[in-house]
Amino acid sequence: MTRLTGGALRVTIFIGENDTWHRKPLYTEIVHRAHAAGLAGASVFRGIEGFGASSLIHTTRLLSLSEDLPVAIVIVDTEERVREFLPRLDELVGEGLVILDECEVIRYVGRVADSGASDRKGKRSL
Repeated sequence: MTRLTGGALRVTIFIGENDTWHRKPLYTEIVHRAHAAGLAGASVFRGIEGFGASSLIHTTRLLSLSEDLPVAIVIVDTEERVREFLPRLDELVGEGLVILDECEVIRYVGRVADSGASDRKGKRSL
């Protein structure tokens, strides 16, 4: 498991939900490439309303505009690893927004891989 604490870089990619890469959702391709690159983590968030460079508002409130809702993919890792990954995003993101933020990782802990279930305090449940 990757250990990550202290200073890090967060890259956030804003794209449309309907954006694709070889007939797969683009956000899926980005997450899988981040995983293959060994980055600490990536998450996809679906927006309920937004607009971008086209100035067209996409929202869940109007059926006719509920297509292609905004999606944000957030990836956090060390600055070196994130910057190494950026050229892979250039290939994938034709339309959208990619931003970098410095951040501080306070806690990064994964689940323990065992056969028992755990409660929120990390103790095994029966």
